[in-house]
Amino acid sequence: MNFEEFFASALVTLKDEGNYRHFAELERHRGTFPSATCHNGPGEVTIWCSNDYLGMGQNPKVLDAMHEALDRTGAGAGGTRNISGTTHDHVLLEAELADLHGKEAALLFTSGYVSNWAALGTLCARIPDLVVLSDALNHASLIEGIRYSRARKVIWKHNDVGDLEEKLRALPAEVPKLIVFESVYSMDGDIAPIAEICDLADQYGAMTYLDEVHGVGLYGPRGGGIAEREGLMDRLTVIEGTLGKAFGVVGGYIAASAALCDFVRSFASGFIFTTALPPAVAAGAAASVRHLKDSSLERTEHQKKVEEVRRKLDEIGLPHIDNPSHIIPVMVGDPVKCRYISDRLLEDHGIYIQPIGYPTVPKGTERLRITPSPVHSKADVKRLISALEALWTECQLARQPIAAQ
Repeated sequence: MNFEEFFASALVTLKDEGNYRHFAELERHRGTFPSATCHNGPGEVTIWCSNDYLGMGQNPKVLDAMHEALDRTGAGAGGTRNISGTTHDHVLLEAELADLHGKEAALLFTSGYVSNWAALGTLCARIPDLVVLSDALNHASLIEGIRYSRARKVIWKHNDVGDLEEKLRALPAEVPKLIVFESVYSMDGDIAPIAEICDLADQYGAMTYLDEVHGVGLYGPRGGGIAEREGLMDRLTVIEGTLGKAFGVVGGYIAASAALCDFVRSFASGFIFTTALPPAVAAGAAASVRHLKDSSLERTEHQKKVEEVRRKLDEIGLPHIDNPSHIIPVMVGDPVKCRYISDRLLEDHGIYIQPIGYPTVPKGTERLRITPSPVHSKADVKRLISALEALWTECQLARQPIAAQ
């Protein structure tokens, strides 16, 4: 077999389908986010698709904490947590995260993906005869963790508590069960019926595992996520979150009982054999969590900016998924046109929005996933809307009826 020819052919096919992914080489500007320099593009750009939802990656408290820890401890952690990599900054961060979610303990991982893969892979593999009930639109990290465990998996229709109950009812009462789902689904922006899922978990004796990566920092009076906003954190067995989105740094974690966290710490290969996050990263994340526990300003301004962008899109009739979250999927429905619009936004208007296509979303639902932040200006919004309107017309894409003003 000619392996190089195989690789090249697969990439050609991907490009022909409009699903090949190009990386923009971005350099964010400290203190002026969402501005950045695109080194392999037009130069100065405005980022409109970042998961640094609140701009906390530029927050002075976060940067000061990271500088202080770097000067105090040096660059790396020095090893895995088990050998030499558990630092005081890691312990302090885990305490902040446990407090954020009202849990006895928290356990830190190198990313949100790893936290899901390692925690679920361990829990589902080591609880005898466990059956996992997984939402149909769960993130790849959740799916991979369950798959790695080789536990029996039952998929229930997305956010459909009726279907979930049917699946639960069909299982023997004595079988251990774990319901795995997300709070905010990142591609459509819809939100899970957490209370109803918890009711079913109580009724059928199931544990719950909630992925809050697109909710932490953004919702709830202290940024604990959708579950905190709805007063449900105490009803969930495990809450998983990330430090790389609204908290603006990097890392993932679970928050749960002390025994559960210790169990995962003791058995999860994805924790045991991985070098710990640098203490400076942990210090920056802790500063971000502490700040957002006390400050609602960023969340309030964020919600206002999201509402403003939605309203402007409605005024020009651009189709976007109506959802109750901060994620605005502008629907294109064609991979080639979606890529074209993204390219033209970048090259002609200095606006960076990465196109989202298959396999992240189903074919025919290609989109531009817009994530407004409180640090986008009114001028930024005006430029975005004007550019999208011009490109929509050029590509002869359908529009929604414009509401009467």
